[in-house]
Amino acid sequence: MTIGEKMKFLNETMQSYYIEKYSIQSLFSFPITPFIQVCQFERGEFIYKEDSYPQYLYYLVEGKAKLYVTHENGKVSLINFLQALTFMGEVELLNSQRYSKAIQTVTKTICLAIPINTCKNKLLTDVTFLRHLCSFLSEKATRISAKYTQNQAYPLENRLAAFIMLSADDNFYKEKHTEVCEYLGVSYRHLLHVLAQLCKSNIIERQSRGYIIKDREYLEKIAKLN
Repeated sequence: MTIGEKMKFLNETMQSYYIEKYSIQSLFSFPITPFIQVCQFERGEFIYKEDSYPQYLYYLVEGKAKLYVTHENGKVSLINFLQALTFMGEVELLNSQRYSKAIQTVTKTICLAIPINTCKNKLLTDVTFLRHLCSFLSEKATRISAKYTQNQAYPLENRLAAFIMLSADDNFYKEKHTEVCEYLGVSYRHLLHVLAQLCKSNIIERQSRGYIIKDREYLEKIAKLN
């Protein structure tokens, strides 16, 4: 893993605060607290770069990040958005031959970091942790399946509203149209049309670098896909 220039490990007082606040010890049968460091990533930083092997298993506790892959032809595919509380690097922990896809922060993000080299044997023999990890991976697979089902079942306006709420940093949305089109399974023209309709209705407002959310209540209402 290449650590971003702005990433920083928090001081001991802040570490104790986050470790206690999110009760991570309950996920393990061995004392994990002495191994944990708490780190902060600024918006736009890489938590993992592509084709790197993670040095840390991260537990994202605050903020949002996006997972994507760059194909050999240079095309970038957005795979998923990650929100608290979630593990990152768990698949690489289970499969030492697998190298990471890119994970980049969408907002300022706080993570609990567990060093893999130091803790790998303990983690892979900890029944409590493995049971939780199995449940986590199952829920993750279910969410991904649900996304593809929703792409067929709901109009673009609803799915785009959900996407905007998921990917926005506070009230600012700025994802690349090409990546959004692939993620939502729609044409570029259709996406621009729906964005224009939302602007016309004063739900969002176009800016030079993205869109300002003007009517969060409306977006939240139509974003409910369940």
